[in-house]
Amino acid sequence: MRYIGLPTDHESAPPHLPIEIAALNALHHKEVKLLRETINQLLIMAKMEVQEKDKSDAFALRITQLREANQNLVLATFGAQDLQASAEAATVRQTEFLAMLAHELRNPLQPIAMANDLLARRIEGDAQLTHVNAVIGRQVGHMARLIDDLLDASRVSSGKISLQLQPLHLSDIFSGAVEVGQPNINKRQQILTVTLPKEPLAIDADSVRLTQVFANLIINASKFTPDFGHIDIVAKLNGGIVEIIVSDDGAGIALDLQPFIFDLFTQGFRSLERAQGGLGIGLSLVRIITQLHGGTVEVFSAGVGFGSQFILKFPVSQLSPPMPEAVEHSSPEIIPKRILLIEDNVDAAEMLALLLSHDGHMVEVRHDGPAGLRALLADPYDVIVCDIGLPVMDGYQVISSARAGLMAPLPCFVAASGYSQLDQFNRAVEAGFDHYLVKPINIDILSKIIMATALR
Repeated sequence: MRYIGLPTDHESAPPHLPIEIAALNALHHKEVKLLRETINQLLIMAKMEVQEKDKSDAFALRITQLREANQNLVLATFGAQDLQASAEAATVRQTEFLAMLAHELRNPLQPIAMANDLLARRIEGDAQLTHVNAVIGRQVGHMARLIDDLLDASRVSSGKISLQLQPLHLSDIFSGAVEVGQPNINKRQQILTVTLPKEPLAIDADSVRLTQVFANLIINASKFTPDFGHIDIVAKLNGGIVEIIVSDDGAGIALDLQPFIFDLFTQGFRSLERAQGGLGIGLSLVRIITQLHGGTVEVFSAGVGFGSQFILKFPVSQLSPPMPEAVEHSSPEIIPKRILLIEDNVDAAEMLALLLSHDGHMVEVRHDGPAGLRALLADPYDVIVCDIGLPVMDGYQVISSARAGLMAPLPCFVAASGYSQLDQFNRAVEAGFDHYLVKPINIDILSKIIMATALR
């Protein structure tokens, strides 16, 4: 059987078949090319997708890192705020502690100082007791200055030192500083010389604070200068700057210590018995107060055993100092006064009462707030000397209640306190005190206040 249309083995293929195969091959190649292009495009797209995914992952990672960093920043911010709050709280606690410490130290100083003043009035002609009296007076004064230095260190650390500037003659400042340092110099038989230009020099200064600067330098020089040593103060004008050099021929300062000598609580060499005393506060206050006056201070020493020089520079004042007040040399007649002393420290009350009685005054004593208030409401007095830290009722409450319950004329109200902060002074004024004295009370100042009541 033969099939029509299919060639047999010995028959040849139709002549048009190679053309169809070539067309199929061309079509195949075209399709393969298109397929390859499609595959390439898919590969490129896949690669781009991978890159985009990598970017997305990296972005997500960065977002995560950013969130973590932001959280850490927030935590660090709160941590810094906590640290700042802790530091501020520590500063407040330190200030309160130093104020309380000063108060507790001043309270026992009060009867010692009063007893020594009383002793001074009864030892005429006895050289030995006169010497003892002078020793006690110097040591009480030294203790009071150390307490003031502690409080000043607290004020420096909390930025609470303020100045009342006015044009002042340099000679007046030196006069006050020398008066403070002279007992130390006399005790060691040292020689102090002060050399000023012929023309008057004036600087804008807070009299109390700048006197404190030079008093600290004089006392410091005296401490570290041997007996019969020399301390020199030389002031000169250099353009618009006043240059002051305080030098001594004493112990000198080690070279490695000089860069830190003005730092708080920095001290030089000390023998085991701490014979020189001090807290390492004085020179720090010298620098701070000098800078607050717009000045500078430097130290120079060739080393231990070669003495020291402190060089201070201040701008010259452009204004003239006020005219000095006339001084009355006549001693006012002592007029006896009725005085009520309200003080819970029995020794302090007894000594002050004896001193005031020695001047001819009539003194009554009460040892707590309510007893003092009852006494001053019951009887007329010229002067009320009232402690602040009293039991049951403090001095503020006693005086404010007294002013509310008394008729004019009112007595003179004098506060006696171991606290020296400005806010305590302001509270005393608000409560009705006329005067505020810091313990140990200066009996001469109290006597002037008492005598001034005759003019009220």
